[in-house]
Amino acid sequence: MSVRIYHNPRCSKSRQTLQLLRDRGIEPEIVEYLKHPPSAVELDALIRALGIQPRDLMRRKEAPYADLNLDDPAMARGDLLMAMVENPVLIERPIVVNGDKVAIGRPPEAVLAIL
Repeated sequence: MSVRIYHNPRCSKSRQTLQLLRDRGIEPEIVEYLKHPPSAVELDALIRALGIQPRDLMRRKEAPYADLNLDDPAMARGDLLMAMVENPVLIERPIVVNGDKVAIGRPPEAVLAIL
């Protein structure tokens, strides 16, 4: 099983999700997305696999969300994706990928459904 986690080591939920995977004998590929953000194409694929819209993957309380006026309903999907690429702090975490299945680890147990 090839599992990837988009991880922020400073986030308690991300650390808990990583530990949950390891407790089940899964050593995932770890992508520290703040250092190595996914591309717009990768983000779009994750969002589509989750069955959500770009704003649903955004951390709305982060400063760039307000600074970039990302709540503007007229903003195009591509612009929202690029905002996350350029400001990865906006990306909700952790995101776990198992093949074509994707889950957000909030709460960490949510990822169990895709394992």
